[in-house]
Amino acid sequence: MNFRREFSLLDALKAKSHFLLGPRGTGKTFLVRQQLEGRAAIINLLRSEASRVLLADPSRLESIIIANIPKGSKFVVIDEVQKIPALLDEVHRLIEEAGYKFLLTGSSARKLRSGGVNLLAGRAWPMGLFPLTTSELGTAFQLDKYLRYGGLPSVIRSDTPQLELDAYVGLYLDEEIKMEGLVRRLAPFSEFLRLAGLSNGKVINFSKMANEVGVSSPTIREYFHILEDTLVGNLIPLWRKSPTRKPGSSARFYFFDTGVANTLAGINALDPASDLFGRCFEQFIYMEIKAWMTYRRKKFPMSYWQKSNECEVDLLLGNDIAIEVKSTTRLNADDLRGLKEVINEVPIKRRILVSRDPIAIENEGILCLPWSKFCARLWSDELF
Repeated sequence: MNFRREFSLLDALKAKSHFLLGPRGTGKTFLVRQQLEGRAAIINLLRSEASRVLLADPSRLESIIIANIPKGSKFVVIDEVQKIPALLDEVHRLIEEAGYKFLLTGSSARKLRSGGVNLLAGRAWPMGLFPLTTSELGTAFQLDKYLRYGGLPSVIRSDTPQLELDAYVGLYLDEEIKMEGLVRRLAPFSEFLRLAGLSNGKVINFSKMANEVGVSSPTIREYFHILEDTLVGNLIPLWRKSPTRKPGSSARFYFFDTGVANTLAGINALDPASDLFGRCFEQFIYMEIKAWMTYRRKKFPMSYWQKSNECEVDLLLGNDIAIEVKSTTRLNADDLRGLKEVINEVPIKRRILVSRDPIAIENEGILCLPWSKFCARLWSDELF
């Protein structure tokens, strides 16, 4: 199965050089081959011959480009650029002196940000890649299967999706964490990943998790930053009136993919009546919005709102849009409570409730949409 992604790499490169960042397995290399093969010089740093030469002498990049670039092209792809961050000095020079447009792909922002690495001073725009969305899957999308196994292309295509996910988690630990030396001890980090999977979509209790893992609270915070740096999830802060907020003092964490989160947590089944199903449904809607914002280059700050443990809104986009997600198949008045209360504190202009209820209705200024209609209108750019 081949899927149409929501953006064109060729159109992006015609405008400017780009960093294309996304977790492993989201299809960066496949997308490059599909859209740019024959149109750009493609240098894959996962291939030992290319990485060995450039690791020893980054200045040889220009000669490799000249030998491989199609006639008349000025487009160059460096796949997994975080493997040799020193190449970015050469990239910078070649953008300025030779007029090349670069697509620089990677699955970790940490190495690119550390050690004074040249990030090209705005000469390359950031762009993200996510698991397949409802728009990209089209009629192949199945909600229950997606909530259980997620949207990684290799998993979607597989007859044994759980085996694919097990291999993915093992590869993440071995290649992103162990080989890159991101943690000193792998055993506590592995236990942290299990607990993080179980906490997916919940407010994080850093102290409690630290006690369960057997490390300090600052170490748990650093572990979450590693997950963010390797692009497998995001901390979403609590909305506050004050612009000053202690980072991570109260936050939810969402993994980038439901299947990966479930695999880390050891979850083998989802009961539609369970809290776990509801959190996977919420994560799915969050990731659809996150992908849409990235692909459409929208810059809404994301947070959640909470007045008490019983009254909250799952997602705020800036101070303008409030979105509540309920997995119920039949809405009731209590499901709208958070969206009714939030306008007393936040100057919200639009309120939306997304659920599995098949009926679309507007109630007291709150637009209630079935998830399928919400996603269709989101990707048609009709909502925001």
